[in-house]
Amino acid sequence: MFEIYRKEIDWGGRPLVLETGKVARQADGAVMATYGDTTVLCTAVGEKKGRDVDFFPLTVNYQEKTFAAGKIPGGFFKREGRPSEKETLVSRLIDRPIRPLFHKSYRNETQVICTVLSHDLENDPDVVAMIGASAALTISGLPFLGPIGAARVGQVDGEYVLNPTTDQLKTSKLDLVVAGTLDGVMMVESEAKELTEEVMLGAVTFGHAGFQPVIKAIIELAELAAKDPWTPPEASVDKDAVRARLADAGAVADLTAAYGIRVKQERYQAVSAAKEKAVASLGDDAEALSVADSVLKGMESDIVRGTILDGGARIDGRDTKTVRPIVAEVGIMRRAHGSALFTRGETQALVNATLGTGQDEQIIDALEGEYRENFMLHYNFPPYSVGETGRMGSPGRREIGHGKLAWRAVRPLLPAKEDFPYTIRVVSEITESNGSSSMATVCGTSLALMDAGVPLSRPVAGIAMGLIKEGDRFAVLSDIMGDEDHLGDMDFKVAGTDVGVTSLQMDIKITSVTPEIMSVALDQARDGRLHILGEMAKALTGARDDVNEHAPRITTMSIPKEKIRDVIGSGGKVIREICEVTGAKIDIDDDGTIKVAAADTKASQAAVDWIRGIVAEPEVGTVYTGKVVKTVDFGAFVNFLGTRDGLVHISELAQKRVGKVTDVVNVGDQVKVKCLGVDDRGKVKLSMKVVDQETGEDLSLKKDDGMEVA
Repeated sequence: MFEIYRKEIDWGGRPLVLETGKVARQADGAVMATYGDTTVLCTAVGEKKGRDVDFFPLTVNYQEKTFAAGKIPGGFFKREGRPSEKETLVSRLIDRPIRPLFHKSYRNETQVICTVLSHDLENDPDVVAMIGASAALTISGLPFLGPIGAARVGQVDGEYVLNPTTDQLKTSKLDLVVAGTLDGVMMVESEAKELTEEVMLGAVTFGHAGFQPVIKAIIELAELAAKDPWTPPEASVDKDAVRARLADAGAVADLTAAYGIRVKQERYQAVSAAKEKAVASLGDDAEALSVADSVLKGMESDIVRGTILDGGARIDGRDTKTVRPIVAEVGIMRRAHGSALFTRGETQALVNATLGTGQDEQIIDALEGEYRENFMLHYNFPPYSVGETGRMGSPGRREIGHGKLAWRAVRPLLPAKEDFPYTIRVVSEITESNGSSSMATVCGTSLALMDAGVPLSRPVAGIAMGLIKEGDRFAVLSDIMGDEDHLGDMDFKVAGTDVGVTSLQMDIKITSVTPEIMSVALDQARDGRLHILGEMAKALTGARDDVNEHAPRITTMSIPKEKIRDVIGSGGKVIREICEVTGAKIDIDDDGTIKVAAADTKASQAAVDWIRGIVAEPEVGTVYTGKVVKTVDFGAFVNFLGTRDGLVHISELAQKRVGKVTDVVNVGDQVKVKCLGVDDRGKVKLSMKVVDQETGEDLSLKKDDGMEVA
């Protein structure tokens, strides 16, 4: 019944299996990709009829099913819901290297869906999904000029590791995902612990070499199972003729003049006016009008790219290496725990940092298991930042992706949780944008955290690099603007400190880039990053000596594990009372570590003293202040040490003989008592008569003529 095609290779010490022909047979391409015991079903479908749009309508959806790890979804609704942050990020990860490889004239709506069906908790499904998506597209017949391969690279004990397991990544100084073709690299995403540019470039080339067997395996599978290729639609209108007509109408001259304007908004107005004039010159020619917009975009590209490759100035007058003017400010929000305004040219990020307690940690229910995250970075890109109107809603893929990039760049510099027991949330509001707002977020985050008193190892900065390439000629651009990103061939973001790289992300619009180009870009990025760090240092060179006055003060203490129950109390009664009375927040770990957070020192100290009172053991001979909680015929019970009670026998109430307990004390009285001893059952014997009830002085230590007073 099934015509199954299968290709298996040994890759990185584990089997990689690509299989098609059994599942999802009505999709244009469907491949079951398995690495170890991690399996992802990848499908590709293209609409048979193209759309009349000027962009390629490609959608990539990566989805994780909890049954893949033998789990039931958490929460009230026991089924998978909206995409998680990881699902969104992996969808972007797959989209970025495959999108440039579709035929330029292909405009059919296309959807790639990657579903995680099994997860062995050792091999991350993201790379498996990228490989499966590439294989599904390659055998689908769609005009996809692949295949691509992908791999993860780690660095353990100074050596590169291909596709490190989850356990290996815990000790790795690098987590890098690279994708590309046989000829070169197309996409890089990474987090690193201040590694040098040479090490990062070596990791990229190591990964590129590592996935070559995967590409060959996909090609061999396609030779067996590929469907008949689709024929891309032929252009129905002669664009060269339309281009000549527009040029004769002065479009080239007008656009060249417009791109000579340095100010973004004025330039955009001039470009728009030049286009309107050019389109008007075509009259009512419907066929020419249908391609006019794409032809004009080609003209814009040729003008900008040609000027730069010929050694001319960039759009705003800079050379290829100069970074736009920078203004860095901190402490601009009075009530925020830390704040910064980072402005670079026409890009600006307003970044605020908030410090919280363990109760503020984000609980993440992942396939690998539930875990808590104490560092969050949220990036927002409102439409006013580019002078436009637009819908406001929940964050999209772009916001999530840019926020995660900045998160990766900053996280390696954060102090260990044991040394700085705060939960940290950073929010970056992009208030202006003209290129590389994610790298402005990195710079602003570094400043805001230091302003909040977070002891970063070193300040971190980021810069976005661009590429213009025609044949063998190329130019690498530092600190690219929005137009250079749109009209260029590469967006290469590098973040790090003066020691090394902490994050690297690369996307290209051409088929691949060479190690030579990447090396030039990394070297140029290092110079730009050091310049930016120097400008940031004018505002703040390191973390402030203490956390902001409005941030909570956290005191860490340890108690014996067997005392945790006493601090929490029945049903949480005791810990709730402490929090309500003192106003502090209290977190208790299973190992007996307690974190007490409060807005002021007095509240924090009151809570700490209360807890110490609960867990402390009575010391014989020590005087305590207590409260009478019960009276009986033979004495009074006094609460003197947290929740600890002891008995003052009637004979220990006063120096004289006492006939009735209530003649001396009543319930609610504050008294001073001395611990006489603890019996085998843990019952405490107390005395009032040997303590001065006014001063708390231990009368038994007084001497009269060499004799102790009884």
